[in-house]
Amino acid sequence: MNILIVEDEKLAVRKLTKLLEETAPELEVRGITPSIAATVEWITENRANGQPEPDIIFLDIELADGQSFEIFNRVQIQSTVIFTTSYDEYALQAFKVNSIDYLLKPVQQEDLQRAIRKFYDLIAPGKTAPAASQLNLEAILKSLHLQSAVPEYRKRFLVKQGARLLSVETSEIAYFYTDNGLTFFKNHQGQKFVVDYKMDELDKFLDPDRFFRVNRALIVTHQSVTQMQAYYNHRLALTLHPTLDKETIVSRERAHDFKVWMGK
Repeated sequence: MNILIVEDEKLAVRKLTKLLEETAPELEVRGITPSIAATVEWITENRANGQPEPDIIFLDIELADGQSFEIFNRVQIQSTVIFTTSYDEYALQAFKVNSIDYLLKPVQQEDLQRAIRKFYDLIAPGKTAPAASQLNLEAILKSLHLQSAVPEYRKRFLVKQGARLLSVETSEIAYFYTDNGLTFFKNHQGQKFVVDYKMDELDKFLDPDRFFRVNRALIVTHQSVTQMQAYYNHRLALTLHPTLDKETIVSRERAHDFKVWMGK
């Protein structure tokens, strides 16, 4: 029996290989790949050389270049797949429904034994091991919430006020802006604080439902915009509260999206 291990953590590879040697020495590890691209290349070359398909692929879900489900979009998989993952057991019921087994990290010997027994049961006389290409991967993705996972946005900022450090909730922030190469925010009471982030960084970890970057130097909230009006060249002029002592213009490229966002 031939094995392919798809895993980007060297320690996890070593542990799984050792457990396989102890649990099922008849299984031979024929390949180890660390990424989606390397796995597709290995499978393609293996077939081109006339080599048999792996009997089992131990497949990590999160790889360095993305989620391993993408492999199934690039090449047909004919092997039985056993997933390895850090997701909790409740989120993984879809694997059982689809006749796939899984190993929670760190992999335990009894779990590996269970998975291998299940594999041998599937290939017993009169049975055929299900190919991964037959699996309902869309259902698995939905169950794991991988397609619509809620990202973690910044909830607070640690800032200095004199000699003190303050933790300010994002709900207290009216807007962010840049001035003379520094980035600041004002809270709804008009207090001003400096933050150690560039605007491009803030743009990535602020909740887009609450914050909108109207131009290169300004990110606003709904509450901070008290008035907006048409400005030349299809731009918008804003009036903010607290007052900002600089021109507050929504760029032409962002004006349409800003109006949509303000109407949410």
